[in-house]
Amino acid sequence: METKKKSPKKIIIIVVAVILVLLAAALLFAGNLLFEFALYPGASFTMNDLFQRGNVEGIGDGPVVELSPERQEWRDYAAGAQEWFQNEGKAVELQRPDGVRRGKWFEQEGHKYGIFCHGYYSSSISEAPYAKKFYDMGWSVLVPDALAHGESDGTFIGMGWLERPDVLGWIDTIVQRDPEAEIILHGVSMGGATVMMVSGEDLPDNVKCIVEDCGYSSVWDEFSLQLKNLFHLPAVPILNVTSMFSKLRAGYSFEEASAVEQLKKATVPMLFIHGDADTFVPFEMLDVVYDACASAEKEKLVVPGAAHSEAASTEPVLYWNTVTAFVDKYVD
Repeated sequence: METKKKSPKKIIIIVVAVILVLLAAALLFAGNLLFEFALYPGASFTMNDLFQRGNVEGIGDGPVVELSPERQEWRDYAAGAQEWFQNEGKAVELQRPDGVRRGKWFEQEGHKYGIFCHGYYSSSISEAPYAKKFYDMGWSVLVPDALAHGESDGTFIGMGWLERPDVLGWIDTIVQRDPEAEIILHGVSMGGATVMMVSGEDLPDNVKCIVEDCGYSSVWDEFSLQLKNLFHLPAVPILNVTSMFSKLRAGYSFEEASAVEQLKKATVPMLFIHGDADTFVPFEMLDVVYDACASAEKEKLVVPGAAHSEAASTEPVLYWNTVTAFVDKYVD
């Protein structure tokens, strides 16, 4: 019996189909791998591993800054603040549907409260200098560990988006404790993005103002930049697939996790801070988030020569004079 041979056209179709299936499989594999690298602290290889090795542009490689007396004083203050944080903080918990968020609480008399949000692959102790500065001015301060960071429960990093309801929960805890509470939110890096994302929520009148320091415009924008810097890859199509895995596994997409879109709904006064030498969350993002903010009262501070998360340590006098003057406008 004669075997019928496949036509060249059918062979080409089969080859193309096989190639497309293999490419799709490779893209799915890479997308999931990138998702775990960026957002799953339990993965075998993560962004934090690159941080520890000093292999991430813009982290720990800012311009050399002369250690002036003011900068040395801030450095000493920050070191003391971490000791204070570890020794004096009272452990607090917030029950959430997916587990417990934990933090440190420092209480004083009066109605002034600050909530301080830390950065990506960091923990609450990194906010100790900022929290202690307000504590020394007579404020009660709360410094939580973000989802999947520090002592808090959680599997995947929320990049500020999943932390929104957590911050709202902490706010509600304070207001229940003290209905006359006057609350400010402060965040650095991912913490800055967190408080910007919170700004678009329905906040109680107790929240008087927000200070964000070097937060990114959106998760998509930040990861697009890092994909290019770390792996020399374009955002499309791999980041689309990674975002899909984030939606399936973590519950949010990179496109929806946008500080810009939340800021369009903001009403509370906001101060935006960014160093002009920041390349990890590029300095250009400052104007993007500032311009997006719908708040009637908003200000921005550019810190000359400051790399990522180093605005306070680069120009401590400028930083704190600006922050305290801004906050004093809205808190009695």
